[in-house]
Amino acid sequence: MTMIIDLHMHVEDVAALGWTMSAADCLAAMDEAQVDLAAIMTLTDYPGLNPHGLELIADAVAAHPGRLVGFARLNPVDRPAALAALERAVTELGFKGLKLHPVSTLAHPGDEATVALIRRAGELGVPTLFHCGDEAYTTPLAVAQAAKQCPRAKIILGHMGGFFHVDEALAVAQALPNILLETSGMPYPERIAEAVRLIGPERVLFGSDGPIASPAVEKRKVLLAGLAAGDLELVLGGNAAHLLGVAA
Repeated sequence: MTMIIDLHMHVEDVAALGWTMSAADCLAAMDEAQVDLAAIMTLTDYPGLNPHGLELIADAVAAHPGRLVGFARLNPVDRPAALAALERAVTELGFKGLKLHPVSTLAHPGDEATVALIRRAGELGVPTLFHCGDEAYTTPLAVAQAAKQCPRAKIILGHMGGFFHVDEALAVAQALPNILLETSGMPYPERIAEAVRLIGPERVLFGSDGPIASPAVEKRKVLLAGLAAGDLELVLGGNAAHLLGVAA
């Protein structure tokens, strides 16, 4: 089996949200699920509540080479600051992706500041992972507004539309080849199989959203989709390895 990669985990202590996961907690959850590598990001946006958020992720990755890679969760509202933070994260700290969460930043995916950040991520060779679900600003059609403006950037719909917008996620992924779908938090294994059938196994990615969800449970959901062996290897790790530029 190809390396198993969880494309969506968090490391940060945010008592106000009731969520906490240290790097050690992250690795323990990965080991329980037999996950080899995880992309980690903070639970809050930078700049914001944690002025050392980028360093927190960079330190965790440095302490566990070969197990963790970093994504920069950024607030695009202050465009120059966000662009500078992305540049530093990727070129100096070695981060492998950008994370955007329109619920907490209140930045629409299609606005100028967000699009500029996504374009720069594409130029730097890293993907953008969106929180994509049922809330305002996060639906697949909202994220599609960004994807249309950034055709050369890889855009991942985290949660592939959540509970109620999976059909929408499948539709925009069929229409826009730069969109990929990530499986965490979407509760229907059969929709993973449908995604593989409609857009191809190369554009579907396993993620857990830990600690919000359990990597072991989320991985089991992918297994319950009943994918062919080759497709399963791509979804559980092969696609992410290619996207992140790591050896599978």
